[in-house]
Amino acid sequence: MTRGKRIYVLDTNVLMHDPTSLFRFEEHDVFIPMTVLEELDAAKKGQSEVSRNARQVSRFINELIENDKSRRIEEGLDLQLPQGLRLDRNAKVGRLHFQNQVAESSNGKKRHVPDNLILASVVALRDAHPDVPVVLVTKDINLRIKASIAGITAEDYENDRALDDFSLLYAGHNELPADFWELHPELRSWSERGHTYYEVTVSEKEDWHPHQFLYLPGENEVELRVLSLGSGKAILQIVDDYFTGSHTIWGIQARNREQNFALNALMDPEVDFVSLLGTAGTGKTLLALAAGLAQVMDQQRYREIIMTRATVSVGEDIGFLPGTEEEKMTPWMGALTDNLEVLTSPQEGGAWGRAATNDLLASRIKIRAMNFMRGRTFLNRYMIVDEAQNLTPKQMKTLITRAGPGTKIICLGNVEQIDTPYLTETTSGLTYAVDRFKSWGHSAHLTLRRGERSRLADIASEVL
Repeated sequence: MTRGKRIYVLDTNVLMHDPTSLFRFEEHDVFIPMTVLEELDAAKKGQSEVSRNARQVSRFINELIENDKSRRIEEGLDLQLPQGLRLDRNAKVGRLHFQNQVAESSNGKKRHVPDNLILASVVALRDAHPDVPVVLVTKDINLRIKASIAGITAEDYENDRALDDFSLLYAGHNELPADFWELHPELRSWSERGHTYYEVTVSEKEDWHPHQFLYLPGENEVELRVLSLGSGKAILQIVDDYFTGSHTIWGIQARNREQNFALNALMDPEVDFVSLLGTAGTGKTLLALAAGLAQVMDQQRYREIIMTRATVSVGEDIGFLPGTEEEKMTPWMGALTDNLEVLTSPQEGGAWGRAATNDLLASRIKIRAMNFMRGRTFLNRYMIVDEAQNLTPKQMKTLITRAGPGTKIICLGNVEQIDTPYLTETTSGLTYAVDRFKSWGHSAHLTLRRGERSRLADIASEVL
């Protein structure tokens, strides 16, 4: 075996989580136990994301074998990047090795538990190469615990992390210093079409992004939005005020500064992608739905609203529920029905909300299963993705690339409530999208922190 700096042993869940993980260990060698290949073979059937990833791993390995002209697999295969894979092609590559002998326990009996078989193969590999560090890479916490007990070095797969620390995630809004106006004596202001604009010189300390919201509290309170950035200059716009009853969205008004920022982003036709992140009760779904109804029913900017969400078993068959696709998804869409009750009630709704019937709204709101998004294109739609924290980065890419001309996508989620195995705050597709889109001129992100459900819900979120 070619000696690299390290040998990484990949568990099945790593490959099924990220098929490209084979090529993400730079000049180090990668080792795949026979048990992992058997588990990949068992998982390849089906239409779930996991099954698709298992088949992709098999295709990658088969391509590596076919590209190896000498066909001497026992010496290892060069991990050359396949065509079409967008990774650094100038990076050093290691070799891929496979287990070619049965690993046995100390008493000579075969181990039948897959995790134990993998651990046995790691021990055998470590004994065969005592001078090379051997590291087991797995997303299974229990297997990492077993490995530690057995004296095996084990690590989580971290190559798909959007951030090293979740606290560093872009929040979408920032408080300005009290002396902001004094720090920018060159500031130029003007009014146009009922809006006030400012042009300021951006310093290195002001790490702003397009459509980031800024506020200056105090007596001279002002709320601004970064409209554009370029050539060391920033164009700031005073945000619209959705606090008052005369300027509501489908009868809904902002109850705090963050909600006002969110409504500005949701109602802006120049913003194609909006992500709202926050705990339960911060108003994410209500604001997104109210803005969607206003732009579909009143302004007719979009043809209809499409609601979807990541079910707990993301990508799995939902055929056990009776009825059509929409009827199957209805049990998962409790947030939609709860918020529609608020938006259509005479006490809470505005003029349109009181006049519109549930049948009319139902004709303009479609519920779609995420399982069947692949291959579709949505034109002039207002698309709301609920529970987006349960999506992987690959699933998030699959979903967002469904957007056709004139479509706006809103992703809602709370990373503290991730239900999908092997996803964390730093590896969630929602975190990934927020971090990757923050510098794009047609996206906006808001982290909502203040709950607005009730005093009971607020105290429960704090003390329970």
